Amino acid sequence: MFVTNVQKQWRSLLANWQGIDWVLLALPVALTIFGAIVIHSTQLNTESTGYGINHAVLGAIGLSIALWIARSRYEYLLNWQWIIYGVVNALLIAVLFVGTVGGGAQSWLGVGGFYVQPSEFAKLSIIITLAAMLSRRDASSLWGVASALAVLALPWALVFIQPDLGTSLVFGAITLAMLYWANCNPGWLVLFVSPLVAAILFHLVLPSWLVWSLGMGLIAWFTLPWRWFSTVVATAVNLVAGKLGDIFWNLLQDYQKNRLVLFLDPDKDPLGGGYHLIQSRIAIGAGKIWGQGWGHGTQTQLNFIPEQHTDFIFSAIGEEWGFVGSMVVILAYWLICFRLVIIAQNAKDDFGSLLVIGVLAMVMFQVLINIGMTIGLAPITGLPLPWLSHGRAALLTNFIALGMVESVANFRHRLRFTD
Repeated sequence: MFVTNVQKQWRSLLANWQGIDWVLLALPVALTIFGAIVIHSTQLNTESTGYGINHAVLGAIGLSIALWIARSRYEYLLNWQWIIYGVVNALLIAVLFVGTVGGGAQSWLGVGGFYVQPSEFAKLSIIITLAAMLSRRDASSLWGVASALAVLALPWALVFIQPDLGTSLVFGAITLAMLYWANCNPGWLVLFVSPLVAAILFHLVLPSWLVWSLGMGLIAWFTLPWRWFSTVVATAVNLVAGKLGDIFWNLLQDYQKNRLVLFLDPDKDPLGGGYHLIQSRIAIGAGKIWGQGWGHGTQTQLNFIPEQHTDFIFSAIGEEWGFVGSMVVILAYWLICFRLVIIAQNAKDDFGSLLVIGVLAMVMFQVLINIGMTIGLAPITGLPLPWLSHGRAALLTNFIALGMVESVANFRHRLRFTD
């Protein structure tokens, strides 16, 4: 009798989470625990030894928030989308006037002795707002695309002028992925990013720039209305993108320019802008197959990589846990992305599906850029590695996003049983 009552109590307790994807929940939790272990290792020979414990505690808080969100209907966000959008943009505006500078960008707000980074929560705001809009009017029409881009414009501009180039790129990745999922013509997506490609080609190989510009004109001819007008405009925009690229380049800070240039050849400034990348590659290479062991990495323990517990946490993993440990981490991220795709495909409505795709784009882009920059395949942008890098706002943002996804999975099954 006692056992039966206990079983009933457990079933009643778990009823609120009966549809949760437990594999998806377990993987970020495991990454967070592993992150705390690695972060603690990077601080063994420093005066600041509490980052690992802080990461674990904050991860527990984030998990609690995720479980609470998972038991709440994600559809309620439709009633709060503009309030969330307005509050986040108000915080981004406040950063410009009373924000604190950190890492070369004025991105932080001091609240009761703690520092909050509104741009991290702006990622969630963009996902929620775009999902709500595109679920009502998809991106198969130019009007639907224009409405989505109009919503993106304000927070993107506020983050870009902080300046926080990395987060502004995340906004772009989220928007492109959600537009694609909302039936946007792939040719339009190519046209959106074409000026950036044209600007790069203009400064590298002029013939390629000309061919690219003509190619964009052809895409406009076959995908846009008012063929002649659209073709001329698309071609002209790409032709002048070289000069436009110079204008945007001048808007960047010197340290951002160095990050974008030196990843191609960090040896040009081995003690300055290229220092982090050089030391990171040395650390990862020193790990070989099995790693040097926890707390035994020479580059990590001798503090050759400054602030390694944040953006360059993957270099510590590569050095102390080796190729095998690094591949296990990459496999975990692959499984997370795989589960997100499955949930998005099986969501009961477009709003839920788009929420999941937005989270997928946010996580996948940050993983690719962060790991890429530690091995020299991407410029250093200051993007954290989800659930592994130390960072209060980033960790909470990722767990809140996880909670939204789990809510989509949780209530998908429950509603189907009642239909």
